Amino acid sequence: MSQKTVWITGASSGIGEALALQYAKDHARLVLSARREDELQRVAKRCHDAGLAKDDVLVLPLDVTDWAALPGKVQAVLDTFGQIDLLVNNAGVSQRSLCKDTDMAVYQKLMDVDVMGQIALTKAVLPHMLERGAGHLAITSSVAGKVGVPMRTGYCAAKHAVMGFFDALRAEVEGQGISVSTITPGFIRTDISRNALAGDGSAYGREDEDIAGGMNVDECAEVMFKGLTAKKREIPVGKGKEMAALWLKRIAPEALFRMTKARA
Repeated sequence: MSQKTVWITGASSGIGEALALQYAKDHARLVLSARREDELQRVAKRCHDAGLAKDDVLVLPLDVTDWAALPGKVQAVLDTFGQIDLLVNNAGVSQRSLCKDTDMAVYQKLMDVDVMGQIALTKAVLPHMLERGAGHLAITSSVAGKVGVPMRTGYCAAKHAVMGFFDALRAEVEGQGISVSTITPGFIRTDISRNALAGDGSAYGREDEDIAGGMNVDECAEVMFKGLTAKKREIPVGKGKEMAALWLKRIAPEALFRMTKARA
């Protein structure tokens, strides 16, 4: 990826941070985006410490729900590096609440951040890639984008939505030199459950047992990096029983439905 430009959203922590370090070691030019500029600067320093030159890292704070600002952010990347070779839509928020206890405002936020924000940034980058006849678009979805589970009605809806959008987008643009990858992580050891939205919109603030026992985030990023380098269309990432759910949904959906009911 030397001299290739990789733009990662949600780069201030978790999977995004770990993936940025993978690309730093591969000498890519990095664009790091999230809302918290101080955390992005911290990640940028880790990338520099990994051997990436300072001029090869652009810290670009953004809020994916501010659609009007996104074309200007795209132009800032092009002004700095001249091209965008890979966009990893990794920004997102999760949920931990029963449907009956969840405010509609929480569902709206999940859709705005996890779906519409990803679509808006992708649409802002897409004309540049179409003009070049080259590029790679990726989305960090989830096993929850294939399987519905309790306490995550809004999150599952959002992740199912982006899986559908990016699968359909691939069908439209793959013949024009643009690759599209959907990434389906299982349980990864990050702060995703602590930062998830409770039913009233507050932070859930607790770590799920499944998350605590999940795949190490650096191992996750390595799998993602290899899959993206190979331009795989779908990249499952995980090591627990949840990964078997991807196959059960296809070959024995009734068995899977009984299992998810038991989790409730």
